[in-house]
Amino acid sequence: MDEVKDDRITQVPASLIVFQDKAGNHWFAGNETGVYRYDGQTLTLFGTNDGLCSTKVLGIQEDDKGRIYFDTQDGICRFDGEHFTPLEVIDSQGDDTNWKLEPGDLWFRSGWDSNGPFRFDGEHLYHLKFPKNTQERAFREVFPNTPYNPYSVYSIYKDSKGHMWFGTSNLGVYRFDGETISWMYEDELTNIPGGGSFGIRSVIEDKEGYYWICNTHQKFDIASEAISDKPVDLIQFKELPGARHPKSGKHEFPYFMSAVVDNEGDLWFLTYELGVYHYDGEKMEHFQMKENGQQIKLFSMYKDNAGVLWLGTHNDGVYFFDGKEFKRFEV
Repeated sequence: MDEVKDDRITQVPASLIVFQDKAGNHWFAGNETGVYRYDGQTLTLFGTNDGLCSTKVLGIQEDDKGRIYFDTQDGICRFDGEHFTPLEVIDSQGDDTNWKLEPGDLWFRSGWDSNGPFRFDGEHLYHLKFPKNTQERAFREVFPNTPYNPYSVYSIYKDSKGHMWFGTSNLGVYRFDGETISWMYEDELTNIPGGGSFGIRSVIEDKEGYYWICNTHQKFDIASEAISDKPVDLIQFKELPGARHPKSGKHEFPYFMSAVVDNEGDLWFLTYELGVYHYDGEKMEHFQMKENGQQIKLFSMYKDNAGVLWLGTHNDGVYFFDGKEFKRFEV
């Protein structure tokens, strides 16, 4: 590990992911250099030479013992404060007995191309498989030779009931309630009007219990009970109007990469190149994100222990919200 002492380094390098542990340390990751830990005074850099399994980090979590887990494109590793340990994967091979919801479970993606999520119960890391769905056949007919897995996990979210949601690259969203794996697919959630595929990048539940999936054109009133069907049970939902765009006044809005609920219960939506939107349940407020006149490419939004909102970017450091605007974080 290296302490970053160079006085010329006053800003955290571009980082896709921001996380704060229970001890108050902030972690910045996702760049090609490694993972930075900031304790309020010093930046410490951890790389593959320290045992980090990859510098391509997609997520960070902490268990109830204070150990930090890094979800990367090349596996999942645990940091105990001194050493990194890679987690060995148990492939369930379609065995659904390892689909469980237990206190302390951690869920991972482990890259961009895995069919189904990874569940860690504190001792074992299980790679779980999604049940096949009816949309797969239609996808294969259009893209018979696609090099990637359409079931790959793009997002993971735990709702207020403790149910797990998994957004896929091309085949909709799955929900696991501890007993049943159910599924839903709406074309506009995955495919962008005019061409292109966005995938299920983000799912979030608002303070009223409605779900927002990928864009704010609509929100969903989702029932707890699924509809029994084959090959996979169906999620019951009603589609409702979403948020109105601050300029057009219409229920139209760009797709969002990431979203959080702030301490007031308001929604915040992060887009890739169109900045950040704040929705208080009635009106939408837009925050442009530019550097030297160019749109900043955003990746993720995170709320820390104090309720401060953070933005991870591709090439422009990290930003935090001071209550009025997003500012680039300097150390």
